[in-house]
Amino acid sequence: MSLLSRLRCITVDVTGTLIAYKGELGDYYCMAAKSVGLPCPDYKRVHEGFKLAYTEMAKKYPCFGFAAKMPNIVWWKTCVRDSFVRAGYEYDEETFEKIFRRIYASFGSSAPYMVFPDSQPFLRWAREKGLKVGIISNAEYRYQDVILPALGLNQGSEWDFGVFSGLEGVEKPDPRIYEIALERAGNIAAEETLHIGDSLRKDYVPARSVGMNALLLDRFTTPDAEEWRKSGAIVLPDLEAVRELLS
Repeated sequence: MSLLSRLRCITVDVTGTLIAYKGELGDYYCMAAKSVGLPCPDYKRVHEGFKLAYTEMAKKYPCFGFAAKMPNIVWWKTCVRDSFVRAGYEYDEETFEKIFRRIYASFGSSAPYMVFPDSQPFLRWAREKGLKVGIISNAEYRYQDVILPALGLNQGSEWDFGVFSGLEGVEKPDPRIYEIALERAGNIAAEETLHIGDSLRKDYVPARSVGMNALLLDRFTTPDAEEWRKSGAIVLPDLEAVRELLS
């Protein structure tokens, strides 16, 4: 009896599983600075500054400011400003506003992302097999409304429902985000659901804790994959391999 015949639903992580970032963060910060006639900020410093700023914002205002009722644009503006400051760049208000608008627009479009070639075929195949397909992502509303559709991953043709942390106020690795997904699928039993992601901590462990089947993708041959296997996880290179396993 194949695993496929036991499933009624598949849930999928987004970044690292269906899509990936194109280029470097510095590319987009550089373009934004150049658009107002300023030199490129240092890539390494901006990257380090962003990591620290993002970590702090996510701690202080989790789920993109959901509980604090902070508008998405304000959350990102605070984060981007802090990224620049930590990297050693302070701009006057008018200049920063122009730079920020450019960055915010870039990351709210399909420009910084690429879709893995097996993503759309896999999602369509799963739906053709009669499975409900859900997206579970620590992401803000623009992923659902703008970014995924712009990348050709549409609700109704590639996926049925989405659970995005910025819209729910719950984020991975909190198991509740997986429980919300099961409810949204139509209260499908956890054991009839498979979750596919790329993080042991955020995807595999919490999905298994609510009773779901789970496996991990190692698209970039990460050194962590060996540890994942030792933890008992099935680790596959891509969604084509998942399809073969399920069939």
